[in-house]
Amino acid sequence: MNSDSDLQIAGDILEVPHLLQPPREHPATVAEFVGLARSIAADRSQWEHLVRYDAASRWYHRLRTGPGYEVWLLSWVPGQGSEPHDHGPSSGVLTVLEGALTERTERGTRALGAGAQRVFAPGYVHEVVNDSLEPAISLHVYYPGLTEMPMLPHSQLRSTGGTPNARCSVV
Repeated sequence: MNSDSDLQIAGDILEVPHLLQPPREHPATVAEFVGLARSIAADRSQWEHLVRYDAASRWYHRLRTGPGYEVWLLSWVPGQGSEPHDHGPSSGVLTVLEGALTERTERGTRALGAGAQRVFAPGYVHEVVNDSLEPAISLHVYYPGLTEMPMLPHSQLRSTGGTPNARCSVV
């Protein structure tokens, strides 16, 4: 039996700097995009003063861009919503900052309260609405940046490229 630990065999990784990856300036993985959304959500000073409410249509504001991604801030007064849509070639992270939203897909309806996150791949079809009696605010990260958002008839609340559950997850 060998009594050497993995650390003794491999050595301290901090002693071999050429093996360490430099920290990235911008997110590049799904987990890093989720982390970006969470860090922005936690720092209200980045977005709270920008929020506006529009009774006629959803209000939105591009909060940030980076190489290959965009961050959008949206507000929803009671009753406002999107039509069923996908996000073209973009993947995304939807984070509810305040209030509550409802997401509808061909697989059913999901209530999303403050702090809830949804991660979705290209081709994921959903409808998002504010069914509550209070306004809601959400943060959306798209990668690559949003270039299209095709609207679909309500009868087509389904993914064009597979099952929504395989293309979306709750984080």
